[in-house]
Order: sequence, then structure tokens, then C-alpha cells
Amino acid sequence: MFRLLILYTALAAGANTGFAGEIDLSAAREGGIDLVAGNGEPVTDTGFTNPDGAELSLSDYKGQALLLNFWATWCAPCREEMPALNSLQKEFGGENFQVVTIATGRNPLPAIEKFYTEENLDALPVLLDPRQKLAREFGVVAMPATILIDRDGNEAARLMGPAEWNSETARVIVTELTAP
Repeated sequence: MFRLLILYTALAAGANTGFAGEIDLSAAREGGIDLVAGNGEPVTDTGFTNPDGAELSLSDYKGQALLLNFWATWCAPCREEMPALNSLQKEFGGENFQVVTIATGRNPLPAIEKFYTEENLDALPVLLDPRQKLAREFGVVAMPATILIDRDGNEAARLMGPAEWNSETARVIVTELTAP
């Protein structure tokens, strides 16, 4: 309860939100999501695909804040956090924010589809990075890995490992990330 009070106080007071899309990393950590500062640089435009093989890139989401999540069907913590990411997308997804989940490495499409069906993941895209090119560009060495990207296409924060994305802390993070 005390952590939520800290988060709400920080949000209300505008702590560490001098710039649009700036996240209060201390409050996030106090709330149980161990974010570290991103490099503040524009993110790569390395491509990834959809199941039909169409090439996509992060520039396709221009003007939107993103929660970019690298995951794999064989990764237990990844599978555990996907329903929470689905809920976050349902709650916040729209013209200002998107949860972009990318299966990286060897992830057979039937296994992804089966998992999505079993977990009722109806709000998340099925996107693929089979050669891990995009994941390598972001320095992903373990999964799950999450990169928060501001509306200007800059890396705002990152997290290596799982998080409770269906939490009040996550909601505050998204609110801060999407702030005008």
C-alpha cells in the first residue's frame, strides 16, 4: 500500500517528469518493476515480420509510445507475463500507446498460435524476429526483455527479466510514458 502511495504522489507531483515521456525510475523500482534508464537515443529501425512474412519496423509506430517486449514460447517467465501484457494493451492500447510483443529466435508459428489461444491473448500482435536481429540490436541477452520507447522513438527505459505488467505500477509507468 505504501508503494502505491509513493507512486501516486510522484505522479501527482510530477516527480522526474520534466520532459514528455520521462519515467520516474525510482518510483517504478519502489513499485516492484526494476526499470533502468534507457540510452535516450533513437531506436533501431531493424525489421521484423508478421506471420505472413510482411516486413515491419518500429517506425511503423511513429508518434506512439511503445512497450516493446521480446519473448519466446519456450521461456516460462515470458509465457507467465504475456496475459498481463495483453491486459495492458487492452487498457491503454490506442493512438498514443502500443504493446508490441516480438517472438525472437526459434518460435514455430503453430506453437505461438496455440499459446495465444490457450491464454486468450486477443490484443497482442504476433510478430517475429526469427534470426534475433532486432533483439541483438537492443542488446537482448535473456528473455523476457522489455524496452520502453517514447513517442519520439527514443529508448526511455528497459528491463531484463519479467515484471508484473498488470499492476498499478505498470499503469503509472504507461501514464508517464504517454504524458504530453
